[in-house]
Amino acid sequence: MTASNNNSFAKSLRGWWLAPPRSGTYRLINPWEYRHLRASGVTRIAGGSAAAAAGVVCLSYHAYGWGAFFLALGALNLAGGYWYITIARSASA
Repeated sequence: MTASNNNSFAKSLRGWWLAPPRSGTYRLINPWEYRHLRASGVTRIAGGSAAAAAGVVCLSYHAYGWGAFFLALGALNLAGGYWYITIARSASA
């Protein structure tokens, strides 16, 4: 029995991922987050602030490994949120 080699799932997934036409590093952003950049950026900044606060608390209890982990996680989230808000601000102008 011969079955057709229809790879429509991969084509539809690729179409979904490229739904809003983007170029360069903007393709790294999830399509849902790209459509809601400002809300995603504010959420990332809030999460990064919470992670940084957890890192400071861990450092105050002399848990240096966990403190470094949470501070690094917070810094990455703060940087990502700032990047998202910068993209949203430049797109609206």
